[in-house]
Amino acid sequence: MRAFLVLWVTPIALLGSWYGLSYYDLNFGWRILSRDLHDLVFLIYGDLLGMRPEAIPPLVLKAIILDTILVLGLIMLKRRRKQIWATLKHWAGREEQAERDTVQAETPDVADYPRPS
Repeated sequence: MRAFLVLWVTPIALLGSWYGLSYYDLNFGWRILSRDLHDLVFLIYGDLLGMRPEAIPPLVLKAIILDTILVLGLIMLKRRRKQIWATLKHWAGREEQAERDTVQAETPDVADYPRPS
């Protein structure tokens, strides 16, 4: 699970840090962090997707939020797997008990039949 979280967080952290540093042109002498490359990257992605470059960052943010919700949901499922399974068994047991009660109510008791003499 830790490896999964590391493999999920690392690209998000790299993308977020690159976006933040290049947006504000804090390049520290590296061309990859320059605002010119930032604009060029979003211009290329905008041309590939057929949309304006300014519309791409909010879409990426929405995708990251959705992925975060899904990952947190998977973590919750993993941590509460036994509790969820017990609840499902309890609900299924309650339904089985209700089915047994209806079957017993529908079938007449042996004492209801007359005995042959």
